[in-house]
Parts: sequence; structure tokens; C-alpha cells
Amino acid sequence: METILPPHPQKPVRRLGPTIVRYVLGLPLLVFGLNMFFNFMPQPKTPLAEGAMMFIGALMKSGYFMPMFGVLFLIVGLCLVVNRFVPLALALFAPFILNSILFHSFLEHTGLPMAVVFLALELYLAWSYRSAYRTMLAAQVSPG
Repeated sequence: METILPPHPQKPVRRLGPTIVRYVLGLPLLVFGLNMFFNFMPQPKTPLAEGAMMFIGALMKSGYFMPMFGVLFLIVGLCLVVNRFVPLALALFAPFILNSILFHSFLEHTGLPMAVVFLALELYLAWSYRSAYRTMLAAQVSPG
């Protein structure tokens, strides 16, 4: 006599998608954040455009911007990988990715495809977690 087992519950692809994208976005951010402090990745051989060099030079001379980017990347990457505070992490990362798109659109074009990929991942996750942003995007909210 055969025993009929209930079907194995499977996660639908739409539930698995955000998990995969969290890792695809979070892991590089962790690596880039660590690289800001430990410089284990080689610098690109091709020189940057003059405007891009001036912009990056100004950020480096400020003394706080590049370390802040490193910390931001570490926090956002860690939140995405461990699945904690994901909507907050996406909100923290949004201004950086917008600036990255603008930087690569106007000053240094070779990084634009990668910036667009990161933007697409950010937008996909923001859409996946859209319910978390409802109150933040409301026209009027009473203090609670």
C-alpha cells in the first residue's frame, strides 16, 4: 500500500525574487564598503575624465564623504543580506544611487551601465517593499 504524501510546498518565484535581488544588491555593497576602508580591490587602469577627477577629488578632500560612503555601503549591504530593516536600507541607498546615475551620465560614462543595474535592483526592491513606504509617501500624516 502506497502512502500519498502532500505536495511539497514551494515558494512562488515572486516571493523568491526579492530574496535573490537582496543578495545581488547587498553583497557587492558589502564588498565595496569594505574596500573603502581596506583597499583590497585594484584601482581602474583607465584615467577618469577631468570633471570626474575634480568631483572625486573634492569628495576626498572633504575628509568625511568617502568614509561616509563606505559606512553607508556596509550598513545597507548588511541590512539587505541579513534581511533586517530592508526598507530603511533602501531609503538610505536611494540618494546615493541617484547621484551615481547623474555622476555617470554627466561626468564619467563608462560606469553608467553598472549604475543602471544598481538602480534597477533598488527600484525592484523598493516596489517589492512598497507597503512599507505608504505612510512615508502620504500627503498628510499626523504625528503618532
